[in-house]
Amino acid sequence: MEERSLRITGADKNFFNKITKTLTKILIPTKIGINGMLISIKRNNIIKAYENYISDDYENYNKEELEKKYDSVYEAYLDSLDKYVMDSIYKKVKNGTASEFEKNAMSKYYEITSLKENEYMEYKYRKQKYLIELDYEGVKGSSKEKLINRYQKFYISKMDYLYKAILKNYSIKLADNTNIYDSSKEWIYQKIFHTLEEYIENILSLKIIRREDKNLTNVNSEYEKYEAYMVGKLDAKDNIEKNMILLGISRKLFTHSLPLIVAEQCYKKLLKDARMLVQDTKIAVKREKAYSMLINLIEDYNIKLLSTKVYWESSKEREEYKQFWSQYKEVSKLKETDFIEYIKQKEILFIKNDIKKLKDEKIDYTKILKYYKRKLVDYDAIRQIKNTYYSKGRYTKIKEVV
Repeated sequence: MEERSLRITGADKNFFNKITKTLTKILIPTKIGINGMLISIKRNNIIKAYENYISDDYENYNKEELEKKYDSVYEAYLDSLDKYVMDSIYKKVKNGTASEFEKNAMSKYYEITSLKENEYMEYKYRKQKYLIELDYEGVKGSSKEKLINRYQKFYISKMDYLYKAILKNYSIKLADNTNIYDSSKEWIYQKIFHTLEEYIENILSLKIIRREDKNLTNVNSEYEKYEAYMVGKLDAKDNIEKNMILLGISRKLFTHSLPLIVAEQCYKKLLKDARMLVQDTKIAVKREKAYSMLINLIEDYNIKLLSTKVYWESSKEREEYKQFWSQYKEVSKLKETDFIEYIKQKEILFIKNDIKKLKDEKIDYTKILKYYKRKLVDYDAIRQIKNTYYSKGRYTKIKEVV
């Protein structure tokens, strides 16, 4: 009896070992797509909770209770994803059995958790975003169209919230009592542009494909322009143009998360980069292309942003812009009758206006000021007199005059 009992115990032990190994294989997929049973249950729960939360049927449900339920289920869902990363991917990386994709996923996880001590708000939102993106990759790989469609609705909604929260956090760090571009905060500008680019590539593109958001019609043309910059290697000019489009889209999608005062500082950062590119470019053809890009940027800044500005730092700045706007409207009248003259006069107006602004800048813009003046001479907007005279054994330079 004792011998028989030992045999049964051993058989049971082997049986449970097999069960454990089978479950381990299920819960640790070879790809980053998360298909574990526990996560699948939590995922289904969050989809149902979200659908109930956004439902228009209030007769059988209390909206506040639905919101609490949604928040509670969402927290449990995130916990299961976080546990998966630490219990599965981490172990595979530690044991040297992880794929390159899993190694990268773990590296990103560490990068995000490193923000916790000094940048808690960014850590809070980026970790949620990371975990949901991780699960979304698994959902997409499932080939279950109904599940993908239902999950995408939750995914888009939550990502909208998280991206807005991340941008708002950057805006708080960037904003102060002035709208002056601050070079010491260069890293924040870069993060803003990178976050906008992420959103447009991953979320806005998905919204456009699904065609469910009627409010996107006003950004479709801007998105089409951006698509041209999604392929190939970009040079400095291309990157500035791309960021200019990103800012244009942000004025329509993130007016609260990225308020005008912050968008203005971002425009000033791009203007600085564009001016420096023009004056530092040695090859004439490339310099002309950079100059054309700068003129387009000046137009975007003045027309798309400053024309919507309500509160000004000083009455002098407001009056100067009013004068500029009046001149711009006069020039715009030429558009229908003489388009070439319209382009010429508009460019002259932008150059003269930018020259005024550069006088108050601390950056050395000597080269671009000379470039601007050559352009004005070419357009007969200023006349050039003999630029030197000889006296007392030396040549003295005479400045151009208007």
